[in-house]
Amino acid sequence: MAKILISEDDADINHLIRSICEKNGLQTAQAFSGTEALLRLELESFDMIILDLMLPGMTGEELLKRIRAEKQPDIPVLVLSAKSSLADKVQLLTGGADDYMTKPFEPEELLARITACLRRAQRMPAAKPAADDISYKKLCICPAARRATVNGQELVLTPHEYDILLLLARELEKVFSRETLYERVWQGGYYGEDNTVNVHVSNLRKKIAACDADNEYIKTVWGIGFKMA
Repeated sequence: MAKILISEDDADINHLIRSICEKNGLQTAQAFSGTEALLRLELESFDMIILDLMLPGMTGEELLKRIRAEKQPDIPVLVLSAKSSLADKVQLLTGGADDYMTKPFEPEELLARITACLRRAQRMPAAKPAADDISYKKLCICPAARRATVNGQELVLTPHEYDILLLLARELEKVFSRETLYERVWQGGYYGEDNTVNVHVSNLRKKIAACDADNEYIKTVWGIGFKMA
């Protein structure tokens, strides 16, 4: 079942979109600001985003740039906005949106556009094995597609979980400190608060173990950080 993030600050419209989706067998999660949407994208995986532009905290345009810049090129984004000029539509579609729909809208058209976006995403051909694909134990990582599988089962990872796994797998013998992982994955300063890294590594281990309970993949090097086991 496809899961859609609805990023819309108007509560009535947000709830209406949610009702349309769920009546048609789609799972939803709601965000009422740009910053809340960004947080949800960090913590959960989605098949599609419905994005308003005039959001508090972070505008829809800014959020779209973050979504694409953080290496999520394949997630469909449907912009739903009161901005109706041709210039706005062209700017957003060339800036990373997959579709653009103006408010007010008809529920039937919105559902049709959602269905079309999801269908196009599902039809995208699977990435072919490339020279930089990584295999380790029963783990396979395809960097070109930002895809990881264990025992043939795809891991549903957040962007940061995937980036941590890729860093570790690319240098199997290297021990990465929490500081290094934080600075390279989050691309920000590290101030000694290592719980963020710990939580992401813990989530990674759980997801991998659900597919292969017999092998250890990520090892803790006490006092330093983490490496592949």
